[in-house]
Amino acid sequence: MSNCREEHEHGGDHHHNHEHDHTDDIVPTIHHSLYQHIIFDQITTLNEAQGDSGRKIIEKTWAESDQLVPELQSDADEQLIINVPFTGQVKLHTILIRAPLDQTAPRLLKVFSNREDVDFDVASEMTPTQTFELSQFDGVQEVAVRRALFGNVRRLALFVEDNFGEETTRISYLAFKGDWLPIGRAPVNILYEAAARPSDHKVKGTAAYRRLDSTFNREG
Repeated sequence: MSNCREEHEHGGDHHHNHEHDHTDDIVPTIHHSLYQHIIFDQITTLNEAQGDSGRKIIEKTWAESDQLVPELQSDADEQLIINVPFTGQVKLHTILIRAPLDQTAPRLLKVFSNREDVDFDVASEMTPTQTFELSQFDGVQEVAVRRALFGNVRRLALFVEDNFGEETTRISYLAFKGDWLPIGRAPVNILYEAAARPSDHKVKGTAAYRRLDSTFNREG
C-alpha cells in the first residue's frame, strides 16, 4: 500500500499539490473499490459476539479503516464466517483486512465463491476456492487473490478457521477491490444447495450464531 502511495506522489505535478495532499492516502487504495457494490443489509456473520458487527466493519469506508471500533469479535471460539453478497458480477482482485497486532488476528482464511450454504460444517468439509495464510500486520493487509479463480463472483463466504493463538478472533476492517459488471453482462454460476437444519449442528453461541435464511434465495 505504501508503494502505491509513493507512485502516486512521485508521479504528481507540483502545480497541483493541494489536490494531491487531499487524495494521497485515498485514491491508490479505493481504486477498484467494490464498496458501493456490496449488499450491506444481506451480510451475515456466524459466531459473532455482537450482532451486526460483521456488517459494520465492512460498512467502514477507507477513510475509517484506521478506526478500531466497531470491531468484529468471535464468540464461542476463534472461528468466524462472513457472507458478503454483491449487486452484480465481480472480478475480485484483493481482500483488504485490518486486525489487531496480536494473537487475536486471523491467521488462516478460507474463501468460497458463489455459495449460499456455507456454515461451519460445510466450510470444514469442502474445498475452498482459495486458502490464505495471513500475517500479523500493523495496518491494512492487502491479500491478493488468484484472479482466475474469482472472475465470476456474485457472493463470497470468508471462513476464518484459526488465529495466532487466542480463543477470540478480532477484525476491525474488511473491504474488497476488483472490477464490477451489472447482472446479465456475463454468465454466473451459483451453487444453490439446501442448508442443513440448525438442529443438525452444534450451535456456536446463541443469538450471535445466525444461519443463512431465505434472504439469500432472492436475487440481487
